[in-house]
Amino acid sequence: MGAPRIAVIGAGAAGLATLKALADARVDAVCFDAGEQVGGLWVYGAPDSPAYRTLHLNTSRARTQFADHPMPADWPDYPDHTRVAGYLHDYADRFGLLAAVRLRHTVDRVTRTPDGRWTVRATGPDGPTEVTVEAVVVANGHNRVPRLPEPGYPGDCAAEQLHSHAYRGPDQLTGRRVLVVGGGNSAMDIAVDASHTARRTLLSLRRGVWVVPKYLLGRPSDTLNGALARRLPWRLRQRVTQAMLAATVGPPARYGLPTPAHGFLQDHPTLSDALLSRLTHRDIEARPGIAAFDGDRVTFTDGRVDAVDLVVWCTGYRVEIPFLDPALLGDGADTLPLYRHVFHLDAPGLMFVGLMQSTGAAFPLVEAQARLVAAHLAGRYAPPDPATQRAACRAELLAATARWGQRRPAMRVDFDAYLAELGRELTAGARRAARAAS
Repeated sequence: MGAPRIAVIGAGAAGLATLKALADARVDAVCFDAGEQVGGLWVYGAPDSPAYRTLHLNTSRARTQFADHPMPADWPDYPDHTRVAGYLHDYADRFGLLAAVRLRHTVDRVTRTPDGRWTVRATGPDGPTEVTVEAVVVANGHNRVPRLPEPGYPGDCAAEQLHSHAYRGPDQLTGRRVLVVGGGNSAMDIAVDASHTARRTLLSLRRGVWVVPKYLLGRPSDTLNGALARRLPWRLRQRVTQAMLAATVGPPARYGLPTPAHGFLQDHPTLSDALLSRLTHRDIEARPGIAAFDGDRVTFTDGRVDAVDLVVWCTGYRVEIPFLDPALLGDGADTLPLYRHVFHLDAPGLMFVGLMQSTGAAFPLVEAQARLVAAHLAGRYAPPDPATQRAACRAELLAATARWGQRRPAMRVDFDAYLAELGRELTAGARRAARAAS
């Protein structure tokens, strides 16, 4: 490997996919990662990793694997975190990526130089180090900084409080009166864990979510939606899927859950096989949003009052990129307009892989983003002119806001539609690059 031209920040799925694409394009790169091994958030116990002992993929193996590195066919449809972390390490080893990764290196600052290049400063075991490169790819994920409700709920809470980021396993719940707050996949997993070991388990949701079993009609549920995506626009897929859910599991209200105000495919789906069963057996009790705390008692918006001694906040994460100049992030990383969710509009040479929230798996999407980045850095892809890029970002944001409302529309992508869009973009950009070279 020659002197690195590109710096990649993060050696999780997004960073490794980027290194692989750059290597394929014969573009030398260096990667910095704070962990002791590659794999990012899937490495249980790694710095900033939210992995817990019972964590499994919530998208199926077939829809999650990298195109050029299939997961073993004898694996379960929904592998656990240990398998996934091993899979990512095997990917890095198979394609010779480990030599480019500097582990235990935390990036402190990324700045532009007067000549338009970039300097990356990182602190490692031997102290600070700097590298100056042509471009930087930010691929360090966005599930590191826990977000708690803001503003907080009225009253004083005497119960122990824990964010899901600090949850590691059911032993933290044993014998407790547990209140899990949130409607995402981690909330459902933790509520199910609690239902087996806790003295009592409550699940509080301010708004309704669509809970999808991991299997529908004998197949992993996301494979059915993928088959529909090749034939139908998302609005029709929404109707078909909601009808299928109504026929197979019934409406959320049947389980005591609030009715979703949004349609299916208008938020990240929540997948759980066990939750609905535990609710019907009252091993988990559903509650609406919190109205107030009073010591160890919680009043909910329907007037019910329960005593709890542990609150687990499954309330997501703030998207923060502390090593970048705030001027480059505008109103915040979660609102940053990026062309095709990859290219910074005002800072040539600054790209992002994985700064998105998908309706499906992330791995195939970061793989496709990485190929776009690598083609651009190898001179085989050119984005359109700045005005066209800005117009595309505005149109995307309008469409995303119409579909997802104010739930981070700038980051939202439809898995199948976006994957197809990146393929078309790569082809169109190759034509633009060829015309510019002729």
